Order: sequence, then structure tokens, then C-alpha cells
Amino acid sequence: MVKPRRLRLLHLDFLLQGSRSETYAMKRCTLLSGLMSFATLVLLNSTSNAQDDDFKSIFNGKDLTGWEGQPELWSVQDGAITGTTSADAPIKSNTFLIWKAGELKDFELRLKFRIVDGNSGIQYRSTASDNYAVGGYQADIDATMRFMGILYEERGRGVLANRGKKVTIKSDGNKEETGQTCKEEELLASIKKEDWNEYVIMAKGNHLTQKINGHTTVDVTDEQSDKAKKNGVLAFQLHVGPPMIVQFKDILLKELK
Repeated sequence: MVKPRRLRLLHLDFLLQGSRSETYAMKRCTLLSGLMSFATLVLLNSTSNAQDDDFKSIFNGKDLTGWEGQPELWSVQDGAITGTTSADAPIKSNTFLIWKAGELKDFELRLKFRIVDGNSGIQYRSTASDNYAVGGYQADIDATMRFMGILYEERGRGVLANRGKKVTIKSDGNKEETGQTCKEEELLASIKKEDWNEYVIMAKGNHLTQKINGHTTVDVTDEQSDKAKKNGVLAFQLHVGPPMIVQFKDILLKELK
């Protein structure tokens, strides 16, 4: 016969063994869960890197190779494309620095910009003509903040969408506001005056979006087929008006399939 004390000891030993088994199982599950999470992170990071690898730099940071504009107005300073106008020699019409090494179709463009006084913009899917004139879609840049972030059509239909608006341009040219893209006060609060900010522009078919510092400034569907452009040049603007400086750097472009 097994004595009661012996039974209690056997029971305690059994419980301890069970507890150790449960602890081991828990540790094993935790380890497997950690490994799976790590593998997921590696996969997501690899996917992200692969997507980032699709972007190509279209400015070498040293000179204006691949770009063309009035040489007295455009240069490279501190690793950035720099456009400058002066009171001594004011420009008489809007003028542009044009990217000559390719054409925009369906794309995503990322860059950093800085403006001191005046007005500028990023032309995309646009048309170049003589004397560095350009017309077409423009992501607006404005030191006064009045037009910052709007979608404007240079030499065309004018303002296509004010910032913070989701707009459909109907086939007859009428504009229908269908929603809001961001809170204007939050967008403006995010903009660093006379410092570097980020612009992201995406065009896919007739759908156009613009973002500044992560805020979607406009979301436009252009159904006016006789006016909507599916391809064209990329260019940066110097606007008629007061002396100004505008700069662009870290210019990355990805073709969308």
C-alpha cells in the first residue's frame, strides 16, 4: 500500500511535470509566433524595397543634365534644382525647366520642394512649345499659400480642383465636387514655410491625385476626353511676379503599369 504522504508527493510531482510541459509548450508557441512575425516583417520589407526599387532618380544632384530651360534662370545649388528671378531682370511670361529625358504617362512622382516668395508649380502630362513655355496639368506651389496644392491647367481650363476637394470633371467640362480629401487647416499647418516639403503626384488613366506632406490635396477624375491629357512632359515653373526662388531635389519617378 502506498502511504498518503507518498501519494501526495507523487501527485505534486505529476503537477510539476504538467506545469513544466505547459510552460515548454507556451514557450514553443511564443517562439513560433515570433518567428512567423519576423518572417512576415521580412516579406513586407522585401515587398516595400521591391516597390521602392521601381523608382528611378531623374536628377543627378550635380547639374542640369537631362533638363532644359533658360540658363540664366535655372541652376543647381546645394544639390537642388534652383530657379531664380530678380527685380533687376524680371521675366515677362511664365517660363519652365523641362525634363527632356522622357515623357510622363501613368506614373508616380515624388520630390521635395522649397519656395521663397512668388508662385511655381509642377507641370505633368503637359505640352511644351517655343521659348520654354508649357501648358497642361499643374500641381501648384505658392509661397502665399493661396494656391498651394490646387490642380491648375496652365494655358488651358484654369483651376480644375481647389485643395481639399475630390472632383469629377464631366465630359462637358462641368466640375462636380464629390467629396473632401483633407482638412485644409491640417494641410497648411504641415507646410514648412521657406523650407523643404514633399510633393507626391500620381496619374493613372484619367485619375489624378496630389499630396503634400502626406495630405491628399486633390483627387480628380477628368472625363473631358477632348481636354484630358494621357501623356506629356514634366516641367517646373517660374511665375511672372515678384522676385522668387524655388528649389527641387530628391526627384523620383515610377512608371505605373
